[in-house]
Amino acid sequence: MQPKPNIVHLPVYQPGKPVEDVKRELGLTEVIKLASNENPFGSSPKAKEAIAREMENISIYPDGAAVELTNAIAKRFGVNTDQVIFGAGSDEIILMIARAFLVPGDETIMADQTFPQYKHNVQIENATIIEVPLKDGTHDLKAMGERVTDKTKVVWVCNPNNPTGTINTADEVEQFLSEIPSHVLVVLDEAYCEYIDDPSFPDGLKLLAKYPNVILLRTFSKIYGLASLRIGYGIGRPDVIRSINQVREPFNTSRFGQAAALAALQDDEFIAFCREENKKGLAYFNRSFAELGLQAFPAYGNFIMVDVKRSGQEVFDALLRKGVIVRAGHKLYPTYVRITVGSQEQNEKVIAALTTVLQELAVKV
Repeated sequence: MQPKPNIVHLPVYQPGKPVEDVKRELGLTEVIKLASNENPFGSSPKAKEAIAREMENISIYPDGAAVELTNAIAKRFGVNTDQVIFGAGSDEIILMIARAFLVPGDETIMADQTFPQYKHNVQIENATIIEVPLKDGTHDLKAMGERVTDKTKVVWVCNPNNPTGTINTADEVEQFLSEIPSHVLVVLDEAYCEYIDDPSFPDGLKLLAKYPNVILLRTFSKIYGLASLRIGYGIGRPDVIRSINQVREPFNTSRFGQAAALAALQDDEFIAFCREENKKGLAYFNRSFAELGLQAFPAYGNFIMVDVKRSGQEVFDALLRKGVIVRAGHKLYPTYVRITVGSQEQNEKVIAALTTVLQELAVKV
């Protein structure tokens, strides 16, 4: 008889369906994957050159403290080096925060439809989860603040929210933070912040300077296009970062990830290009959805969530058969699908496929 694990109740994370699997299963030659919020324009040429140079050091352990990259992030954002921590994607930093700060009996607050890794890692620590319903697809910060008690240790705010793509404004976040007790750590997950040029979006670094119980999470997986290298980072007050570092595994980021991130950080021109193309893609999707009589949540990242007015899973399956991979299965939004913004060519093919699918499904009814 094998030992019984204490995590049998946990769901296994389901990533977007791989392109090669879809091609093989459905006999397709072309598949467009717009399910995982990846950058359709790849990564900076400077990052690719850095990866190639790093091949010479493939047998050598990485710098566990990521000193050079830490210095670059600290300089870029005007913080001290002891305020920065790196992880295998911002996902690992979420894991480390849960491990460092939560024990059974502690409470943690999050939205009821947000990035699932918050809940997953909290469940592993057996802390108590308080889920607060979204309001029009957006974090209801007032309601979240009202749920804070003496037992609350961590509050998670995904901004823009994944999967809905909505944001909380600077005024909303400022008001929220001003009312949160100092013993509560507030995680502002800003994985998609580089896509945003809206003046109403909060400046997380200014908030961090004012509120010591804030930690910012960011990543090189999205606009920087380094998703496969798994590297993200957190910026917080030194005492918060020190606590998280105590549970960090040694060598948790690779030489390739560190080198590529350092190079990508220097290529502002590539980032500006991706931001502008993403803005055009979102505008195209919104126009197209309006023509189809569909309504989407306001989108600020590199994805958009649209109500297809029927089972989202049914639409997902039908699109899959046409070689288009999107995301469905959101528990509170069963008639929605989430679509990553691709290149203009990809976007047009997705809309063409969606138009056909909705027509075909309407005929079946």
